[in-house]
Amino acid sequence: MKNLQYIIFFSLLTLMSCEDVIDVELDSAEPKLVIDASLRWLKGTDGKSQEIKLTLSAPYFDTSVPPATGAQVTVTDAANNIYNFTEFGNTGIYKNANFLPVIGGEYKLNIVYENETYSGTETMMSVVPINRIEQKNDGGFSGEDIEIKVFYTDPAGIKNFYLFEFFVINRDLLSVEVYDDEFTDGNEIFGFYSDEDLKAGEELLIAISGISQRSYEFTNLLLQQYGDGSGGPFQTQPTTVRGNCINETNPENFPLGYFRVTETDVVTYIIE
Repeated sequence: MKNLQYIIFFSLLTLMSCEDVIDVELDSAEPKLVIDASLRWLKGTDGKSQEIKLTLSAPYFDTSVPPATGAQVTVTDAANNIYNFTEFGNTGIYKNANFLPVIGGEYKLNIVYENETYSGTETMMSVVPINRIEQKNDGGFSGEDIEIKVFYTDPAGIKNFYLFEFFVINRDLLSVEVYDDEFTDGNEIFGFYSDEDLKAGEELLIAISGISQRSYEFTNLLLQQYGDGSGGPFQTQPTTVRGNCINETNPENFPLGYFRVTETDVVTYIIE
């Protein structure tokens, strides 16, 4: 009997010690230019200071995002004013301190990178101010989540689209939502944020921006594909979501990202 026990014991050890190392081979592709160009006119400011961030797409398991350095970046408005964006060091961040925001004005982004020209156009949309913020401490399925409602009044008779950003400052955590006024035109409504990890005393930066319909559809599609965080790295990847920028030199080498021009209202809220 003891011999049988020893055989079983050492067999289990052998099984436990044998591990197969699996090397996963992922499809590789040439890096694409990623455009993060969100020009914001914050209420209460002159809107002159703006920046555009350019990066390159990277393999799935890479831990860093390479900057796209050495690009020529300009934005042109409807009056043919050209705003040159100068790179800050070798960071891929391009800045301009003389931008003139105009509600309803059309802007064209132009980027020359690696001998290819990228462009995109967008119209600056206005936004209403945040009216008030309400907090509920017994929300969610558990009855213990903190819920935040951010109220604003939608203008009547005008088709509006909104981008909400909720940023937990001390945890560097960003959540994004988009809304339209199809069923709420002219009413006071709210943007919604809930987080089971929110604690009293934390600072929550809340931003509401007016966006175009195309920007709304782009962001909404991104949230549908990536926002729930479901699935693993080996699931079938969703379709690439293209923004409003094109590659004029080589259309097949299209960029990722979006060019957005908005008016934005920002409030910092302390969790109670």
